[in-house]
Amino acid sequence: MIRTLIADDEALAREGIRVRLRDEADIEIVGEAADGPSAVKAIRRLSPDLIFLDVQMPGCDGLEVLDRVSSDCLPAVIFVTAYDAYAIKAFEAQALDYLLKPISRKRFHQSVQRARLALARDEALEGAHERLMELLHTRAHGERNAAVPTGRHYASRLVVKDRGRFLLVRTDEIDWIESAANYADVRARGRSLLLRTTMSALEEKLDPARFARIHRATIVNVDRIREIQASASHGDFDVVLEDGTVLRLSRGYRDRLLRDQG
Repeated sequence: MIRTLIADDEALAREGIRVRLRDEADIEIVGEAADGPSAVKAIRRLSPDLIFLDVQMPGCDGLEVLDRVSSDCLPAVIFVTAYDAYAIKAFEAQALDYLLKPISRKRFHQSVQRARLALARDEALEGAHERLMELLHTRAHGERNAAVPTGRHYASRLVVKDRGRFLLVRTDEIDWIESAANYADVRARGRSLLLRTTMSALEEKLDPARFARIHRATIVNVDRIREIQASASHGDFDVVLEDGTVLRLSRGYRDRLLRDQG
């Protein structure tokens, strides 16, 4: 069953979604919310798989709701909106799913099916979350048109997997990252979190003023480095982090790290 939350400040809109969901046998409605703060609390308490989320709600809007909960829980999202030219343009630019009020039965079923397929495949859900992250980044930086790039920017958050769920982790929470087959093992919040990417692709996303690659399999947050010392067990150097973690600094990356941080 897909555990679903409905968040909309209009009682009739919530009722309409409830009625439409009766035709979806694998959907279980676990809660409702009538404003932004209530939606935040419900998402944190219920950890739904899917949210029907009104864009404009009292207290805080739909995007702010997601921004507040993204570090704890990031479900699949179907946005619901009355006509709002900016919102629709932004959603279309990021290929995010939305329903325009009044909602047609056919369009509603298509959105549910799209969410169903995303929830069945980690790659699809992760891709949707990355697009959502881009939209949140765009909004946070005051850009009014998500379709028009304004130049290169480095990631401020990453979509990671944690025990069967996805969440967003701020890059300033990351201590270090290690290659793990087809994933990157992100060490943050005292835990090991998985990100489906290569180390080279991840290195491109991260701000080089804050993150340094010290080995072909390791990237470190330079603010976490306590010292760099010659290793007694191998010919390379060791990078010692503030928490005592010791990471190998290979010769191929040593000069670059010392130059950049010197």
